[in-house]
Amino acid sequence: MEAAAHKEYLAGLLAGVATVITGLPFDTVKVMMQKHNTETHGIKYRNGLHCTARILQTEGVKGLYRGATSSFIGVAFESSLLFGIYSQTKHSLQEGKNSDVPNPRVIIPSAAYSGAIISFILCSSELVKCRMQVQGTDSLIPKYSRYSGPLDCVLQTVKHDGASGIFRGGLATLLRESCGNAAFFSVYEYVRYYMHLQLKSSSSNHSHLTDMGIGILSGGLGGVAFWSAVLPLDVAKTIIQTAPDKSSTRNPFRVLNSESWN
Repeated sequence: MEAAAHKEYLAGLLAGVATVITGLPFDTVKVMMQKHNTETHGIKYRNGLHCTARILQTEGVKGLYRGATSSFIGVAFESSLLFGIYSQTKHSLQEGKNSDVPNPRVIIPSAAYSGAIISFILCSSELVKCRMQVQGTDSLIPKYSRYSGPLDCVLQTVKHDGASGIFRGGLATLLRESCGNAAFFSVYEYVRYYMHLQLKSSSSNHSHLTDMGIGILSGGLGGVAFWSAVLPLDVAKTIIQTAPDKSSTRNPFRVLNSESWN
């Protein structure tokens, strides 16, 4: 494997760790709202601030980092593989010709393929994370049946649902990651390319700090594109993975259809 490929995997790993550290509190609030605001009984959160305030009031800051262990393991490896596989697939589709000009016929299949591959790893860690996140503040789950930690969650899930239970929500995860990453990398590649193009035309010299700023902006806009494209699928995934009844539907489109009538 070439040194450049190693760099992509390492960069993805570090990006995954940074994502968990900075993003898990937001993710906890997202999952809590998706769970509670789609249930018939229990508290309904008015907005993200209301949900955050409830968590801080009852559990403190640690409540926002519930499910952190599985997130660190899952997201770190997922991000590493995502960037590495995407880079290698893109290089293969370009037939070894390195071009800075974004090509949607290369970007979209490369991103969708890498997203589909990592979904098989991400599904189980996401299931554990979501189940840990929803058993805290305002949870209707009895305390005696709550998980003591991520490992207990895995063992109890396998015990009650079988080995396939840990991959519950696999279809929703696959669709979210393949479609979402196609949107992410499309926006990321185009924004980064045109910003560098503007810099080259206006000035021949720019610092590493400028490159970092372009990377942050490109990644941020790519993230907006990701969630704008697949948020409904993510809602369905949360509902499927946290459903107490193992016989409930695993079809994300049926879940979304039923929620639209509630």
